[in-house]
Amino acid sequence: MIVVHGAGGHSGALWPLAALLAEQGVDVTAIDLPLYGRTVSPRPEAVRYADWVRLLSDFVAAEHDDRPLILFGASIGGMLAYEVAAASPAVAAVAATCLLDPRDWRARARMTRFGPLGLLAGPLSVLARGPLADAMIPMRWVANLSKMSRNPELSRMCADDPLGGGASVPLGFLASYLRYRHVAPESMTVPVLLVHPELDAWTPVEISARVLRRTAAPTRLVLLRGCGHFPIEEPGLADLADAMRDLVNDLASGFSGFPLEGEREKRSAGR
Repeated sequence: MIVVHGAGGHSGALWPLAALLAEQGVDVTAIDLPLYGRTVSPRPEAVRYADWVRLLSDFVAAEHDDRPLILFGASIGGMLAYEVAAASPAVAAVAATCLLDPRDWRARARMTRFGPLGLLAGPLSVLARGPLADAMIPMRWVANLSKMSRNPELSRMCADDPLGGGASVPLGFLASYLRYRHVAPESMTVPVLLVHPELDAWTPVEISARVLRRTAAPTRLVLLRGCGHFPIEEPGLADLADAMRDLVNDLASGFSGFPLEGEREKRSAGR
């Protein structure tokens, strides 16, 4: 499994979740995308969202072996994992806490700090060209990081973390993300497990469910009970572990679709 962070995190911040998944007997890797964590970019002002897509695609190809590979994306990393999986025969399944399509006005309205004014983010992104595109701005100016967690202290830590929410990104990166046309869900062939925090005050489940409902591949939605956008609460973490264990077992036995509720209950009783 490769764990992919979003716009306010990095591999170190997600390692507690990665460790939880590793306890399910999974070989887990968490990476730092350019502009975040400990990955160093020679020209950070030139990084664009398409670079994230290419980097993750290349990493998947380089790490591929005979084992089934799961891409697990957090926040906007969910749609990134979805995008890479759609084009990579090496990916057996996608798991995501969110599926945020930035071209959907509902997603833009919730992702930014500006509420309804976020609807203008898409059209205004065309202005981020030329020298202006290289201007570096703190991510916390744009993203509503105060809603990262139900725990205000954790939200502040994420917003101040220089490797995560406290990092600066070029306007050109934000513009390229808002304009990026992801693979249409109707053409998706890789199974998708949406493990969405139940009490996500930043990006409610309805936004991600819109993408999931249109997805042609097998899908399953699991709500992480009691969890905010950054899922740290119980019993949601146990829900996440159970859902990932089911997915791993399905892939190990030859994936034939997500089990029905009764089948999952029987499986849990047998463990």
